[in-house]
Amino acid sequence: MSFEIHVSGAPKVAAEKVVPQLVADLVASGITAADPTLWGAAAEEEAAKRLGWVDAVSVSRPLVAEIVALRADFAGRGVDRFVLAGMGGSSLAPEVITQTAGVPLVILDSTAPGQVLAALDGDSETGGLERTALIVSSKSGSTVETDSAKRAFEAAFRDLGIDPAERIVVVTDPGSPLDHAAREAGYRVFNADPTVGGRYSALTAFGLVPAGLAGADIGELLDEADATLLEVAVDSPDNPALTLAAAIAASEGPGGTRRDKVGLVADGTHIEGLPDWIEQLIAESTGKEGTGILPVVLLPVSPEFDADLHDLQIVRLVGDAEHFRMLERHPGEVLVSGSLGAQMVVWEYATAIAGRLLGINPFDQPDVESAKIATRGLLEKRPAPSAPAFTVEGVEVRVSDPTLAVSGTISGVLDALWDRLGKDGYVSVQAYVDRLQIPQLMGLRELVAADAGRPATFGWGPRFLHSTGQYHKGGPETGVFLQIAERTDVDLEIPGLPFTFGQLIEAQAAGDASVLAEHGRPVVTLTLTDPAIEVLALFEAAQ
Repeated sequence: MSFEIHVSGAPKVAAEKVVPQLVADLVASGITAADPTLWGAAAEEEAAKRLGWVDAVSVSRPLVAEIVALRADFAGRGVDRFVLAGMGGSSLAPEVITQTAGVPLVILDSTAPGQVLAALDGDSETGGLERTALIVSSKSGSTVETDSAKRAFEAAFRDLGIDPAERIVVVTDPGSPLDHAAREAGYRVFNADPTVGGRYSALTAFGLVPAGLAGADIGELLDEADATLLEVAVDSPDNPALTLAAAIAASEGPGGTRRDKVGLVADGTHIEGLPDWIEQLIAESTGKEGTGILPVVLLPVSPEFDADLHDLQIVRLVGDAEHFRMLERHPGEVLVSGSLGAQMVVWEYATAIAGRLLGINPFDQPDVESAKIATRGLLEKRPAPSAPAFTVEGVEVRVSDPTLAVSGTISGVLDALWDRLGKDGYVSVQAYVDRLQIPQLMGLRELVAADAGRPATFGWGPRFLHSTGQYHKGGPETGVFLQIAERTDVDLEIPGLPFTFGQLIEAQAAGDASVLAEHGRPVVTLTLTDPAIEVLALFEAAQ
């Protein structure tokens, strides 16, 4: 088998309770047959347009030769550095594919000016623009982050005397505004299946074109996926997708309440970055109508393992050889292993099935647009930033509720934010910064989880807005939000637009904070004004 799953304790009880009914309802074969009625009448219209991913392996096969040929053509012209401008599923799938394959791909899914400049400039090892091709990946092309990156690269290529048509590859839906504009400009265009939503697009052109151009063996990836299709299509208690769906959507904690959070732990698997891809798939698919499953990416040693968390189900992604020796060490956890292609297929099926179990539509994202609208409004009006509640130690502190800042100290503000957490609450840490300059912020999640005593998620802004951002606004009203922003002298114009990258990311942070506040979510924003500040030390001191 290309995918294995082992359950014990509460997940096993959930599977024994739920899977027989899923089998009787022919859910697995129904998904394979692209039956849009499986999620109820309210979801039928959307589901009818979003089930193309079940045929992605066969539909994508002809792309492999085209992508390999284009890579060879680029290599013949001395172009061997590839930058991907994409957001959400358009960037996370290629990222996990290339990281696992061990091939370089520059992911540009940020509007932080420093990151955009780094993508433009390259380095001494990989080369600069003279060796670079840009892959623009967007279903419509209207995504502001992707469009801004495209504009910046077009201008940079022209400044070097390079025709952008020789260096830009576009992946988009057929007939989209980007499709028309790209063809008029003479860019190489790959059309993806329009019946596949972004988060389910890993095995379509959105995942394959960037990964294949970077050098990953995408043919092997499709072979891995193909080997699993029969397993997930059959209406059987042995179907791993049915078991996984039951484990993440129907597992119960003490007292019989549903565990609505899933901790994703990569522990010995050869696949790099898989939890981040799973996180966006689950969060955007299930976080709506006041319900959902909150995915939390954990380290093998995390504060959550030492806490009595009734609402967190652990799913451990392990290597094949480690399965059985880990079973007794981790009772009550879900253990999964398999190739990358197999993992992608099973998790897509399981997430769609989880949507049925939760009674929601797993294919829409009704709350994602709200942050975009707020951002556009701020960019059009360009208001002055709201005054901070107070400034201390090179940090400006802003709060959605004045009572959060009565202490006048960072530690007091954080304590006040944690006090808003209920017994089922979580903390969302959102970093709108240049992550190439402050990568250590990744360690903030563990500090926050330990201090708050509740699960904490971490997301780089603005990329998380296109994935977990849906859950934060549409899911249960149990989250509190900590934004980390920065103020630097580094900025970059966006050709043809009346705002800069620095203004854009500032508006995205402020816009999302305003939407969260409108939804009644407590928000604290810490803006770093001193580039020399030791961010983690600041939080360690606040504990």
